[in-house]
This record gives sequence, C-alpha cells and structure tokens, in this order.
Amino acid sequence: MPIADYPRVTLAHTPTPLEPMPNLTKLLGGPNLFVKRDDCTGLAMGGNKARQLEFYFGEALAQKADTVIITGAVQSNFVRMTAAAAAKLGMACEIQLESRVKTAGPEYEASGNVLLDRLLGAKIHYYPEGEDEAGADKALDDIAERVRKEGGNPYVIHLSPGHPPLGSLGYVVGAGEIIDQADEQGLKIDTIVLASGSAATQAGVLAGLKLRKSDIRVNGICVRRNQDAQSERVLRQAEVCAEMAGCPGAISKDDIHVTDNYLGDGYGLSTLEMQEALALAAQKEGLILDPVYTAKAMAGLIGIVREGTFKAGQNVVFLHTGGTPAIFGYRSMIEGL
Repeated sequence: MPIADYPRVTLAHTPTPLEPMPNLTKLLGGPNLFVKRDDCTGLAMGGNKARQLEFYFGEALAQKADTVIITGAVQSNFVRMTAAAAAKLGMACEIQLESRVKTAGPEYEASGNVLLDRLLGAKIHYYPEGEDEAGADKALDDIAERVRKEGGNPYVIHLSPGHPPLGSLGYVVGAGEIIDQADEQGLKIDTIVLASGSAATQAGVLAGLKLRKSDIRVNGICVRRNQDAQSERVLRQAEVCAEMAGCPGAISKDDIHVTDNYLGDGYGLSTLEMQEALALAAQKEGLILDPVYTAKAMAGLIGIVREGTFKAGQNVVFLHTGGTPAIFGYRSMIEGL
C-alpha cells in the first residue's frame, strides 16, 4: 500500500544534508565523493534509526502501546534511539543488550550508547548470546508477556528475519529524499555506499530507488555477517519492503551488491582499514564515524575507490548512518590512532 497509509510519527530532522567531500575526493582521486548526513537526524545524537523508528512508533501508537521493547548489541544505536523516542513520546522503554563483542574493554560496557540508555530512563535487560536472533526476539516476547501481566500494553520491535521490516520504509522515504536533493543540485548519482548489518537500511534504499524508477547502484559493506549470508538477507528484506511500499516484484538478485572484504573478524571488531577510515574521515572532512558501522563502510568506500572500480567523474554518495556515541565505547582503540 502507499507509504502515506502507514501510521507514522515525526522523529527525524529531515531532509538531512547531501554534501560534497572535496578533501577525500582529492586524496583518493577518481570519483567525486559525497556524504548523505543521516548522522544529523537529531533524536539523541542522531543516526539512521530515527527514520526507521518513525514507522515503528507510528504503529505502536496506533495500537495504543505504552511500552516499547527492543533488542540490540551493547553499543546499539537502534536501542539508544528507541529509548529516546519512547521518552519523547511519553512511553516506557525496556531494552535488551546482547553480548556480541567478547573482547571489548570496560568502557564498551558502560560508556557511549549504554550511558545514554541509562540517562534516557530505559529499563535494561541482558541476553548472553550475540548471534541468536530468534532467541533474542523470543526473550523480548517474554518481557512483553510480563509487561502485559503488570497491566501494560507492550509493542515489540523484532529484528530477526520473519518479521515485516517496517522500519525499512523509513529508507524508502530516505531514498526519495536523496534523489530529490541530487536533482536540486544538478547531480547524477551513480552509486550509494552504506553499511549493511540488519539489512533494513539497504533494503529500504533499494526499494525506494525502484519506487522512483532509479538505476542508482547500492553497494552494501558487510558489518556483521559474511557476503553470502548478507546477500540472501538483503534480497529477502528488500523483496518484502518493496511489496510493502507498493512495488511488488521490483527487486531481483541482480540488484543486490554486498562485500565482506572489510568485515574483518566480525561485528564490532577492529580492522586496520576501519581505523584508517575513521581517522581520514575525521581529519579530512570533519566527519565523526563509529567503529562498528560507518567506519567499516567508509573503509569499504576507500577500498573500492583505490581498486579503480569507479570511473573518474562518477558521483558516489556515502550514506553516513550515524552511530556517533558508540565511539566512546572504543576509547582505547581511538587513542591509539
């Protein structure tokens, strides 16, 4: 059905800027590099999840929910922004933090997003496994059942496959925003590069481009799982999202482009390429990335440019999905740069 028919609340400051990155362009040579500043969406230090949460909270309010429940990694940006949105809308929030990064230091467990989760008043639970999506979602359902028994009306944001990717609709809208801004600037975009984790953002962008009849290529940089698994996940999510957005059958396997060349040893674990990208973005463009998502995505962009994949004169947009608070959970790594 049309996007306008889905319940939605306003949480994000949009449109976010679409800006050139002249210094990185000059340093790397080849294509013209731009950044879509979705780190500037507001809502408790911003990030891409603000767009997605507009649809989740729209549905939650339509169901007259009073408590929102979500799961994510310890330094999850999604969890932090859910807690912020709940506070803004006068709802309770219970969050579950999954143990995905086993080698992190003490600041990882207490600083960054975790500190903000507490400040925002969320009730925190812990889940011992980091790669058990079905189990983590089942634990959310158990929390929801307790809330019901206590007289509340919970709304659960499930993140495992099998649940409709409602949040992806935020990037159906976001993709249209990018196209409109490019048109206003007289800019023909050839490729969008972004971090690919849950696949919600990449799926939404793909569906949004199809809805606007655009042939812009989307390159996903894997930040959680290998290329084969991620390709299947993106395809599945994008197909469902396209159907939800009113363009069923628009997505094919040929539309899915992901690489795990910059993943390293896994989710949230440092790589030399990620550290270089973190420093270059900060020191050349004044952009603050996060070590988990955007720095690995930027490492992918830099690597692809260096490989000569893009032609001189092409226009490549890096989707900065935010995550700024997480950088404080990696203080010891940052101090070593």
